[in-house]
Amino acid sequence: MGDIKSAADESPLAAQSFLHQVGPVVFLVVIFFLNFVSRMILAPLLPTIEKELAISHGQAGFFFFLISAGYLAGLLLSGFLSSRSTHRSAITASGAGVGVSLLALSVAGGPWTMRCGFFALGFACGVYMPSAIATITSLIDRQHWGKAIAVHELAPNLAFFSAPFIAELFLRWLTWRAALGALGAAALMVVLAFLRYGRGGDFPGEPPTASVVGLLMRTSSFWLMVLLFGMGVSVTVGVYAMLPLYLINERQMDSSWANTIVALSRFHGPFLGLLGGWVSDRLGPKRTIVVSLLFSGVLTLLLGWTSGRGLSAVVFVQPLLAVWFFPAGFAALAMITPPQARNLSVGFTVPFGYLIGGGAIPTFIGVMGDAGSFAFGLMVTGILILGAGIAALRLKLPDRSQLST
Repeated sequence: MGDIKSAADESPLAAQSFLHQVGPVVFLVVIFFLNFVSRMILAPLLPTIEKELAISHGQAGFFFFLISAGYLAGLLLSGFLSSRSTHRSAITASGAGVGVSLLALSVAGGPWTMRCGFFALGFACGVYMPSAIATITSLIDRQHWGKAIAVHELAPNLAFFSAPFIAELFLRWLTWRAALGALGAAALMVVLAFLRYGRGGDFPGEPPTASVVGLLMRTSSFWLMVLLFGMGVSVTVGVYAMLPLYLINERQMDSSWANTIVALSRFHGPFLGLLGGWVSDRLGPKRTIVVSLLFSGVLTLLLGWTSGRGLSAVVFVQPLLAVWFFPAGFAALAMITPPQARNLSVGFTVPFGYLIGGGAIPTFIGVMGDAGSFAFGLMVTGILILGAGIAALRLKLPDRSQLST
């Protein structure tokens, strides 16, 4: 029996409307929001943390690498955890780990304690995603997967938008430590609510057996998806992570205005993310991925090229279609792998993608900042994203008739 089961496989009412099925996914959106905002709030807090701890831009960017390395470890081990319990238990453990890690970071002393805390936070966050995707695709008809994942992707889009405002609020009235502590307490409260009211995920995951891993390793499109996810994460997390430092330190923007414009640039994310799910279901994941990466690559290149008033406009437009990538990307992963390997495909693809886009890219941009040019780091990142968009044209996905079979 496969790990991820479609609602259409379990019920004769395969044609249930999407709105009648999506209710339980909304609870996961709240959990995922806290999971994501706990990492993204580091970006607007980073200039303040950098000054307090007296660290360089490269060392500050390395915090994101540690989060991503922990995320990689959590995702890789998530299959073992869910196979020995249930996806629901894995989701619960992830949320509790996020809460505890944030509370620990809020009282951490020096840089080394912070590094350990950020790795632990990344690990706890990483356990969540494979079980969430398995739960969603077990609750929703296959024909609605793109829209359901797009609803789930409201969480990171809302986190991107709200993190700078949350950070600015706490920095104005309290401290960055208070911000992390408050988010940690909220994460623990939501976990308790999920235990009481949440639905779905009451089945075990598929352990990463040699046969299933071998099946993934022999799938050429799987390896391409690893690269594409790395660049998809670069567009959103990688650039976002270092954008406040770039705008404040290299472009001399006021910190409040920099956080505001970064937040406003993500205002349209939730709406365009939902549209991305619709586009993916209509045009297909491959075309959606290509359009998202090509558009985002050009705008990321312009982030480093542009200055003055034009820079504010580019900051606002750069993430416009970035959110289209993830509904299409997760749908593509589900299409290229058999049911018994789907949560493992997420468990392998997303962590390496995050290590590239959410870890290596921010560290690289930070090192370039230490060398005197954040802008150069952003332009190189834009070129890499453009290359991934071109490479996506080689992605091989089954057609609709094969999927229905």
